[in-house]
Amino acid sequence: MTEGTTSAPEGGDTLTRLEQEGEIAADYLEGLLDIADLDGDIDMDVEADRAAVSIVSDANSRDLQKLVGRDGEVLEALQELTRLAVHRETGDRSRLMLDIAGYRAKKRAELTEQGAKAAAEVKNSGEPVKMQPMTPFERKVVHDAVKAAGLRSESEGEEPQRFVVVLPA
Repeated sequence: MTEGTTSAPEGGDTLTRLEQEGEIAADYLEGLLDIADLDGDIDMDVEADRAAVSIVSDANSRDLQKLVGRDGEVLEALQELTRLAVHRETGDRSRLMLDIAGYRAKKRAELTEQGAKAAAEVKNSGEPVKMQPMTPFERKVVHDAVKAAGLRSESEGEEPQRFVVVLPA
């Protein structure tokens, strides 16, 4: 490196890129909230090497439930649209996570518990446990919970019927 040039540490570059993704996503989501005439504040963070954006509301979270939809279907679609908006601006594929009205946070806690219970069942029985079909987000949370319990897991099947199998150690 020549004198006078500086370089951010590699992690700094990643953080800056993820913060930029969060900013682009926030702008896009603000526009959607305005169009839909919904109130909500946008929080941005970086979690586990990905931008995390949340829409929260003190006032009428019932309005935000429309953006979550049945079983999070609308939330999943909005996340994909937001990722596309980020991709359009940056040219890079985004792994951004979107949460609305705490839906994903609550779902993550439930899935972590399910993964831990399945791991305990496998430890007791020594037999693999097949779980219900899940979205990629849900499977990731379960895989993490199983790993934390000291076991391993795999995903099997084809979308949308892909599911987690918890395996003995």
